[in-house]
Amino acid sequence: MPDNSPFLHNVYRKIFICLQNLSGKYNYYGMKDINMQDSRYVQQSNLDRLETEPEVSEPRHVTSGNKSTIGRLFVLDASSGEIFSLNADGSDKKVIVSRCRTPDGIVVDVEAGHIYWTNMGIPNVNDGSIERADLDGQNRTMIIPQGGTFTPKQLYLDSKNDKLYWSDREGMRVMRSNLDGSKIETLVQNGQGDEDRRDQMKWCVGIIVDPGREQFYWTQKGPDDAGKGRIFRASTEIPEGQSPENRTDIEVLFEGLPEPIDLELDLYKRLLYWTDRGDPPRGNTVNRAPIDGKPNNQSLEILVTHLMEGIGISLDLKGERMCVTDLGGSVYSAKLDGSDKKTLLYAQGNLTGIAYADLDKS
Repeated sequence: MPDNSPFLHNVYRKIFICLQNLSGKYNYYGMKDINMQDSRYVQQSNLDRLETEPEVSEPRHVTSGNKSTIGRLFVLDASSGEIFSLNADGSDKKVIVSRCRTPDGIVVDVEAGHIYWTNMGIPNVNDGSIERADLDGQNRTMIIPQGGTFTPKQLYLDSKNDKLYWSDREGMRVMRSNLDGSKIETLVQNGQGDEDRRDQMKWCVGIIVDPGREQFYWTQKGPDDAGKGRIFRASTEIPEGQSPENRTDIEVLFEGLPEPIDLELDLYKRLLYWTDRGDPPRGNTVNRAPIDGKPNNQSLEILVTHLMEGIGISLDLKGERMCVTDLGGSVYSAKLDGSDKKTLLYAQGNLTGIAYADLDKS
């Protein structure tokens, strides 16, 4: 049966509507109305698996010195408020944390044995927060209390300097703190008050840091499907005598993007990866581009297509693979060039952040 048949489109549309009704939070997160008769949105990999099991390969084991490690994924479900973990092949899924308040960004501190995640809360209430727990979900601790940040999105752990960085969407800013939540700082501030907050061009969403060069990158997605998304770069330290509102070292690396969301960096090859939840053909994709060179003049590659509102991304550089989530409820794995794409899980809710980590096999 061809992948553009009306039958398959209707099957997938009905399943998608059921998921919306079950979760009740697609519109709460900001999921857009989608015409499921549009073949650009239909994920053939998901449709093929409606009557079969997900594609699973053997877990990848890595030996380093005398230690054997296994790849593990940590994934956020904004609809259920849960964090679950699974092997990098899609097996052994376990819910480790529940009752999160619309979780969005997650990072893993392997050495300390912790995960950190952001809770968006209710976007118009200014009640976002950041929490920490052990890798198994135990010893849950509040790091940034409700209201300490407005609507925190993607999160980055700078283990070199013991810092957390995050983008604050309705807060229209980029922030950081110590790992214990102390010394909260604002690095970029795009606006103040409700009138500015209505301008989605000011919203900060994704973030990634290059600690060695003391730079950070962030996305501002712009309005839905407007083609006004941008990716920026600035120093991790505000220039002397300047402020988050007027700093002059901000570079625009890319503009005119559909809706860039989360970011990742391959510092060895100096490549920036990002998800985009805008309209196809350039949106609902994973993209990458070199970060060294003249701003706004780098060649952009589209690596993965046919996502259902792509959000989270995490790189396994040793295994040379990427892992990606979308709001349609799928977890994907692919090589760093986008080939060998596999669906690890599907119909899992509204999936947002994802983090890959090599953990001790024991």
